[in-house]
Amino acid sequence: MRHTSILGAAGTLVTGALVAGFLTAPAAGASERVPGGAAEARGVKIAADRAAKAGIKWQDCPASWGLEKPIQCGYVTVPVDYAKPNGPTIKIAVDRARSTGTADERQGALLYNPGGPGGSGMRFPRRVTTKAPLWAKTAKAYDFVGFDPRGVGHSAPISCVDPQKFVAAPKPDPVPDSEADKLAQRKLARQYADGCAERSGKLLPYLTTANTARDVDVVRAALGEKKLNYLGVSYGTYLGAVYGTLFPTHVRRLVVDSVVNPAQDNIWYQANLEQDVAFEARFKDWEDWVAKYDSTFHLGATRAQVQKNWEKLRATAKKNPIGGVVGPAELISYFQGAAYYDSSWVPVAETWSKYVAGDEKALVEAAGPDLSNTAGNIAAENGNAVYTAVECADAKWPTSWKKWDRDNTRIHRQAPFMTWANAWMNLPCATWKGPQGTPIEVTTHKGLPQTLIIQSERDAATPYAGAVELHKRFKGSRLITEKGAGSHGVTGEANACVNAKLDAYLIEGKLDAKDVTCAPHAIPEPPKPAAAKKA
Repeated sequence: MRHTSILGAAGTLVTGALVAGFLTAPAAGASERVPGGAAEARGVKIAADRAAKAGIKWQDCPASWGLEKPIQCGYVTVPVDYAKPNGPTIKIAVDRARSTGTADERQGALLYNPGGPGGSGMRFPRRVTTKAPLWAKTAKAYDFVGFDPRGVGHSAPISCVDPQKFVAAPKPDPVPDSEADKLAQRKLARQYADGCAERSGKLLPYLTTANTARDVDVVRAALGEKKLNYLGVSYGTYLGAVYGTLFPTHVRRLVVDSVVNPAQDNIWYQANLEQDVAFEARFKDWEDWVAKYDSTFHLGATRAQVQKNWEKLRATAKKNPIGGVVGPAELISYFQGAAYYDSSWVPVAETWSKYVAGDEKALVEAAGPDLSNTAGNIAAENGNAVYTAVECADAKWPTSWKKWDRDNTRIHRQAPFMTWANAWMNLPCATWKGPQGTPIEVTTHKGLPQTLIIQSERDAATPYAGAVELHKRFKGSRLITEKGAGSHGVTGEANACVNAKLDAYLIEGKLDAKDVTCAPHAIPEPPKPAAAKKA
């Protein structure tokens, strides 16, 4: 699941009539007996057979993609609608870095998805070219393959609002003070949904996790691989779970890290409510850490003091946006990084500390928009558009505002840090113009090999219960728990216990006889002040 951002100024969207014929829900019936549908299953086989024959025309990546040699790029053609494999197609962008080992050491391709929905995996091969230490052993065995999922980046990208207007700040405070505030946010969410339909309506019905999983299987075939090795983080775990359900005999090794709860009734409305509670807990973990280093940051010696200073910062920004652009919405989006990743603990605390000391420049640069970064703003808007489109299309969402209001008001009382920000981000799904389907029933089918599940105990974005649920559903899977830790994306952390077990599985196919608990990775420490130079 992706980093929460606040909706753009949706009131600036252009509205208009939808294209008839594209926004009708697919028919149910006999096709439901086959997971995902029989017509789609036939369509993906046809597309995969074509891709296997065509292969991928690998070449140097376009300079604007920022992927250095020897990384190579290419495209794989897939149907827009797998029930109509001879209909319209789109191209999925892929890239790779070849394995660094010998021919005897090579074990095929390792495909990666970083999450989202809406995240690009195209930078994954750079773990080889930059010689990232954690991945050195795995890189000997595998070609590292990344891709832009449908709708993302270089793969038929969608848009819901002008990118420059999407990042413009300050945005309204997500926490409503009145019914009028709620009405204003509801209007923005409706306009955003309308903008998605106007700007990207033709593709919206087909931007689902199930279709992305089908794309993954076509990419597998284009790579010339009979079975796929896959690593998914965050939302990438749900994509991997759906792939494993639809294509169990096409899986060789499957690693899921920081797991979305795949239960049908959790996708996606409930998942976001659970996320709000977990973010509150992790934010408090960070506040405890900040208090521990009060001598460095001067933000409070107890969690209560740090929280009081956070509320003061928020109130100040609400009254007068910092630097004219950083209000409460921008603060929440920036500070949420500390609840997501331990790697953000020090920089967020340092930036806040500088502001308290009288230097607001660092906070404005970190939390405010950069209107000169047009490429980055296009990517940010695209990522948010795909996040919204996939979550809205995957499952049916409540259409009753009373339910949204009741649930988020209740949760805000116990988890005020980001509940309302998350609610407004997802509210377009209540007025979505495209069809909303039924999530795939994730389960074990014949041929699925043992899966490796990795999860930190206090993860905010994908709470621990999700890993437990997938563990139950994928028979024979093994769960590695990073006890007491909470950073999102465990495989990216230096933890000898986790790293060794991941390597053993990917390189040797070895899993422990039972589930494993690993000690947490090292907690961040602020840099020590430089020693004064002697005269």
